Amino acid sequence: MPAFDYDLITIGAGSGGVAGSRRAASYGARVAICEADRVGGTCVIRGCVPKKLLMYGTQFAEAFEDAAGYGWSIEGASLDWGALVAAKDREIDRLEGVYRRMLDQAGVTLLEGRATLVDPHTVEIGGRRYTAERILIATGGHAVLPEIPGIELAITSNEALSLAQRPDDVLIVGGGYIALEFAGIFRGAGANVTLAIRRDQVLGGFDHDVREAVASALQRRGIVIRPRTRVARLERRGHRIAVELDGGEVLEVDQVLMATGRAPNTRGLGLEACGVELGENGAIKVDASSQTNVPGIYAVGDVTDRLNLTPWAIAEARALAETLYNANPMRADAENVPAAVFSQPPVATVGLTEEQARERYGKVRVYRSRFRPMKNTVSGRDEQTMMKLVVDDASDRVLGCHMVGPDGPEIIQGLAIALKCGATKRQFDQTIGLHPTAAEEFVTMREPVGA
Repeated sequence: MPAFDYDLITIGAGSGGVAGSRRAASYGARVAICEADRVGGTCVIRGCVPKKLLMYGTQFAEAFEDAAGYGWSIEGASLDWGALVAAKDREIDRLEGVYRRMLDQAGVTLLEGRATLVDPHTVEIGGRRYTAERILIATGGHAVLPEIPGIELAITSNEALSLAQRPDDVLIVGGGYIALEFAGIFRGAGANVTLAIRRDQVLGGFDHDVREAVASALQRRGIVIRPRTRVARLERRGHRIAVELDGGEVLEVDQVLMATGRAPNTRGLGLEACGVELGENGAIKVDASSQTNVPGIYAVGDVTDRLNLTPWAIAEARALAETLYNANPMRADAENVPAAVFSQPPVATVGLTEEQARERYGKVRVYRSRFRPMKNTVSGRDEQTMMKLVVDDASDRVLGCHMVGPDGPEIIQGLAIALKCGATKRQFDQTIGLHPTAAEEFVTMREPVGA
């Protein structure tokens, strides 16, 4: 009789947890996965996927504007916000069903309910205990709200995805990717949008040319950016919310969206009782193999607060399953992981920023191009694309590719392969461009900035 109920119990049925569980089960492991909410996790249920669906829905405003320049007459077009949200919900329901079927077909047992650790080999759900040789924590993260008076009047990205009505005036607090994505969604839907950011510029940590380009693009779309701004308190005034800023100024809006950061979902899991070491923000500390300080307990994804991207969580979880259940030791490679911000226009990047490259390599060459997309030369809409390459001067290897503009994420995904292969600028130059496309600009930039 087996010593444990399962070989692996995963806590959290998000992208990382599902991927690792299915991969382990495919190698014959007896796997159970625990979920207290909907199967699919942040990305599928309340993150990347629903946000992008809303982004697609609200982008038609720009498409209609472009169409007019090409001779189309579009009269009476309007957005039914409720219909958009309902369509999004139907797709999320469908995807959750897909995830549930994938687990079932893989032979993974779904245990529904909130799981807590009793010891390094035991979890408890609804008063019942289950044992496993190994436990994987993949519980993701949650939105964090600042502690200010009236904060209960604000919403997070969770609620913003399912608003019954589109607000007319929205204040978004934060300058990260979530803030920018919702700014584009609400502005595309016709709302007046203000971004209040603590820093001088949006998207801290991104390349400086990217930050400037996307900020300019947002402002051209009518989004107001207020740098060095903090919210002191919120107060209800009739059907509106009065927002007092730290300088005493008061703004009145219909909705306040706090996009001020996220924190790992570790509270109440019983980790401390098992001796699992946590960081200051509650993140689970792991080594390069996703192992915690407690033998047999592992963690992947946002709960470790290292590289908070869905594909990274999936890569970590699959590498762990390969190592433990397929005698194929693997580690996910954090070098040259591409990332995108689905703002309007989108941002996409892979590799090092110019600042990071100079710090790490010293002398670098920078190639940059700014242009009006071909589509907009006829449509007349004021759109701009920015592309940038960062190159190590000594080896000629391309260290970073950055883009702000239409189709950026689709283009950068291909360039991520080139960077993973160690492509040089000379090889970029030798590549024939696909004409006429915006992407060909990445292989036609000849003169470095400042040369």
